[in-house]
Amino acid sequence: MPDTDYLIIGGGMTGAAAAEGIRELDKDGTITMLSAEHAPPYDRPPLSKKLWEGKKTLDQIVAPLPRDVELHLGRRVVALDADRRQLTDDTGRVFTYGQLLLATGGTPRRLPFGGDAVNYYRTVDDYVALRDDVERGASFVVIGGGFIGSELAAALRSQGNEVAMVFPEDGITDRLFPPDMAADINEYYRNQGVEILNGESVNNIEQTDDGLVVITGSGRRVAADRVVAGIGIKPSTGLAEAIGLAVDNGIVVDEYLRTERPDIFAAGDVANYPDAILGGRRRVEHADAARAMGRAAGRNMAGAAEPYRYLPMFYSDLFDLGYEAVGRLDSRMTLVEDWQDEYRRGVIYYLDGGRVRGVLLFDVWDKVDEARALIESGEEVEPGSLIGRIR
Repeated sequence: MPDTDYLIIGGGMTGAAAAEGIRELDKDGTITMLSAEHAPPYDRPPLSKKLWEGKKTLDQIVAPLPRDVELHLGRRVVALDADRRQLTDDTGRVFTYGQLLLATGGTPRRLPFGGDAVNYYRTVDDYVALRDDVERGASFVVIGGGFIGSELAAALRSQGNEVAMVFPEDGITDRLFPPDMAADINEYYRNQGVEILNGESVNNIEQTDDGLVVITGSGRRVAADRVVAGIGIKPSTGLAEAIGLAVDNGIVVDEYLRTERPDIFAAGDVANYPDAILGGRRRVEHADAARAMGRAAGRNMAGAAEPYRYLPMFYSDLFDLGYEAVGRLDSRMTLVEDWQDEYRRGVIYYLDGGRVRGVLLFDVWDKVDEARALIESGEEVEPGSLIGRIR
């Protein structure tokens, strides 16, 4: 008999949702979870949102787990023998399993310089360290103008600290926003007191007696007490690679979130899955996807045999601005902009092949289901017909 019926590697939102999914179908099977973090599973979005606004506490972001889950924190897997269905953690303990879920997420992309002076923001520990820096009045350079960088810069500046942003793109989140809108958001951040250095790479970080100096590609020197980087993650595929599973921008899974081995599943940030709605394969790094995919994987581990067919949403807060979005958003696609108040309230539709593939709802709330239904319909549309479609 295995030590556990269901073994989950990864203690994030995906793993927690998987445990809940298992329990929906299997009330008695044993569940074991190994997490490299020292904190129990928690929701990640508040790390750059509600924790800074005082709307959540650390205790309130803990994700629920079935009470009978055997949770091991601060553990890393050092060996996996898929043929024998067993793994070894870094304490030397060996676990055998019936079904295995790889919910290993990703690790932050790192700069080739800066060392420990850079906070690669992703975990509760990173939040606690950054909160300490904020409370002592530190100044910050935020590297990256995408999803995490834009939220962190807003959060830190909202605490009253000096903040500069450095990123190579022309505008904040310009991979999502149309160029004119991205330029407008740059100015909005400047008006909030954030120094914006767009179109700039980072070539080095020097440590001096007075603090840190970020050196840009153009030779600018930007002084700060702390540097925070939000430059994306790399999917943690090492275990999958070690046992010969297919890896291609994540662990390759089928429509049931199974790998090539029917007893091993993968879900969350690390999984590359076939998208039944948009077509092709995707790897999605948003919280809604982590929860939905984790639950689906858990149910399938327990025998549900249900294809994963879900279009996740995501959202962001940028000072007093905010949006929700669903589908594939890429500013290089054909865009239809329907503004009620230019760059402050409206809907952007992202089209490919005459079909809506993504919808951004900027200060337009409670319309995600409507946007999702439009994408899922797959109907061919005339761009002009989208004006006023969602309000």
